[in-house]
Amino acid sequence: MTPEPDKSQETKTKLLEGALRTLSEQGIAKTSARTVAAAAGVNQALVFYHFGSVDELLAAACRYGAEKAVAQYRTRFASVGSFSELLALGREIHERERAGGHMALLGQLLAGAPTHAALGPATATGLDLWITEIEQVLRRVLAATPLGAFTDPAGLARAVAASFVGIELYEGVDERGAHAALDALEQLGDLVTALDELGPVAQRAVHRHLQRRRRRG
Repeated sequence: MTPEPDKSQETKTKLLEGALRTLSEQGIAKTSARTVAAAAGVNQALVFYHFGSVDELLAAACRYGAEKAVAQYRTRFASVGSFSELLALGREIHERERAGGHMALLGQLLAGAPTHAALGPATATGLDLWITEIEQVLRRVLAATPLGAFTDPAGLARAVAASFVGIELYEGVDERGAHAALDALEQLGDLVTALDELGPVAQRAVHRHLQRRRRRG
C-alpha cells in the first residue's frame, strides 16, 4: 500500500532532519541507514524506500539544510546596504550557525565528499545558495562605488564565501586566529566604506588610478 502523500512527506522530512542531526552529532563515519533511521524515529527500510541509498539521502539532506538556513537570512541579505554591513552579517551568521552545530555539519560534509559520490555536488549546490545571496548584495552595494567597474561580483562572492568556510573550519583548531581573520575582513569592509565616502574629485582620482592599473595589467 502506497503511503498517503502528507505522511510520506512527513517521513521524508524526518529522515532529512535525522540525517543532518546524525552527521553533526556522530560524524560521517558513523552515519548509516540504521543511525539516521534511529535519529528520525522511523524504520531504516524507509531510507531506501524514499531515497534509494544512504548517499542520496545525505545529498538531499545537504540541499535541504542549506535551503532552510539561507531562507532564514534572505530578508537580512536584501537589507544590506554596504560591504561592511555584508561582512558584519557574515560574522553574525558565522556565530549563530556555529552555536547551532552547523559548522560541525559543514566539516563532516566536506570530509565525506571524497568518498560519497553524491555528497560533493550536493555540498557545492548548498554553498551556491549562499553565494547567490552574497553576489546579489555585492552587485548592489559596489555599483555606486569607485570599485564597481573594477570588480567581478560573481568571483568576489565566491572568495567571500570561501573565506568564511575556511575560517569556520580553521576555528576548530585556532579560535583566536579565526577571530583575527574575521576582524581583518571587517577592516577590509571599512576600507571599501571609506572609498565610498570620498568626495567626487577623490573618487574620480581613484577611478583613473584603477583604470591605469587595469591597462598595465
